[in-house]
Amino acid sequence: MSTSTINIKNKKANFEYHILETFTAGIKLLGTEIKSIREAKANISDAFCTFINGELYIRNLHISEYSHGSFYNHEAKRDRKLLLTKKELKKLIVKGEDKGLTIIPLRIFISQRGFAKLEIALAQGKKAFDKRESIKERDVKREMDKAMKR
Repeated sequence: MSTSTINIKNKKANFEYHILETFTAGIKLLGTEIKSIREAKANISDAFCTFINGELYIRNLHISEYSHGSFYNHEAKRDRKLLLTKKELKKLIVKGEDKGLTIIPLRIFISQRGFAKLEIALAQGKKAFDKRESIKERDVKREMDKAMKR
């Protein structure tokens, strides 16, 4: 797989949350972790971001152990530090304190320079009726696409 095709998405994010603002962050990884990401062996569906001592970390990001790694292999679900500018961190701290807002990961990708990047979003959880509305919009769009193809 080439580096440009790595695009691991959080498919539940747009269904569960209203996306308010997105940021691109670097991830502090070990050698075996980046090799596993390049093999597309990561899962971000249960992951979330939290502040620990003023620094942003991602939790529950599952990166499978590298198949050719020896005793240097990493833990699959360890906390990983996210790399953002101070200005972006301050913005997230201030807005993250608002009631109902959370920081969620949207996708992992490999940049042009070969670094693993994480797209995160400041989001607000949807209510049950919002989710039903999303399902209805998706069904209507699917029906319209079927009608256009005929």
